[in-house]
Amino acid sequence: MENVKHLKCIKCNATYPAKPDTYTCSQCGGILDVRYDYEYISQKVNKETFNARKEFSMWRYREFLPIEEESPVSPLRVGWSPLYKAERLGETLGLSSLYVKDDGLNPTASLKDRASAVAVVKAKEAGADTVACSSTGNAASSLAGNAASMGLKACIFVPGRAPEGKVAQLLIFGARVVSVQGSYEDTFKLSAEAIERWGWYNRNAAINPYLVEGKKTVSLEIAEQLNWQAPDWVVVSVGDGCTIAGVWKGFKDLYQAGLIDRLPRLLSVQAAGCCPINRAVMEDKPWEPMPEDTLADSIAVGVPRNPDKAINAIKESNGLPINVSDQEILDAMKFLGNSSGIFGEPAGVAGLAGLKKAVSEGKISHTETVVNIVTGNGLKDVANAVKAAGEPLRVAPSMEELLQAFKTV
Repeated sequence: MENVKHLKCIKCNATYPAKPDTYTCSQCGGILDVRYDYEYISQKVNKETFNARKEFSMWRYREFLPIEEESPVSPLRVGWSPLYKAERLGETLGLSSLYVKDDGLNPTASLKDRASAVAVVKAKEAGADTVACSSTGNAASSLAGNAASMGLKACIFVPGRAPEGKVAQLLIFGARVVSVQGSYEDTFKLSAEAIERWGWYNRNAAINPYLVEGKKTVSLEIAEQLNWQAPDWVVVSVGDGCTIAGVWKGFKDLYQAGLIDRLPRLLSVQAAGCCPINRAVMEDKPWEPMPEDTLADSIAVGVPRNPDKAINAIKESNGLPINVSDQEILDAMKFLGNSSGIFGEPAGVAGLAGLKKAVSEGKISHTETVVNIVTGNGLKDVANAVKAAGEPLRVAPSMEELLQAFKTV
């Protein structure tokens, strides 16, 4: 990989060759970061290069990804999700320039397909036949789908509270599914023990440094879809911290390669009932575990595994942490759907709930350009969608009864 220099520990700065199965720092246990040769990348690609490409997926950015040039990739179309100019939504919020990036339209209906697409490539490079992870749902289904497309086996550990729709996806994709009757922390620990015991390839995004690189492609797309102009703000729902770390990494990569001339600020949105990363930033002290007390299962991570990169991203971007209640999240599901026709799951719309609060509190200006990332599709959690939207009218096949029902709404 001529575009990659090495892996570097974000704690002690130790460096390692970029081998596919190198995960964490052997000296201090810290998280590793992929470091690129931006001079090499800038010689290979420019704005005109991308404009001429016909590959409309995340793989149009291979020069920015840590994979071997000859490595086969998943045939699924991951990435290049639409970026909508959300005029009605923006008018309601009082924003003159609001965009919504709908990553719920990826193959398994979440942004995490981007990370899993890289994971299965690296698993093949490592010679593995089985990939495993723990997940609250979306990482699991994305891994199962991408593994199936590449002929790999998948073993997935989910907490017992994982929504039925997400578990159904796993089983349909042929994964071995282990439902752990405990918290996400319990689930993560058991998966780590199993991965160590059987030598499976580790897809856990907070452990594997390559997966953030897949997630960062959402930022590369946003920049290109905005004609290589960085927005003022990017709004991200935050759980274990890997997604917001990836969003920031993507914009920094583009800046280092000379494709954009400034960096955005990040709005980090967590559920008030589970916000260890935001709380650490707000209080300017080390993060501490929290209960997983939120209906937004995909961001219900009380013990985040990638807090350092996430906290660094918020601080480096001069970003803003903001927390929202479960009711604000449910309201945002309905608000997004009613205003834009986009169906997001609770974790996917938490960012919009935070954006609404930030604008109302005057923390984001009405004239600033904002991109809100919807990270997952609402069909993944229909039970909470019904809570947000309410029940249908129920009538007999009678016009009289229909007229009466219409009078009540």
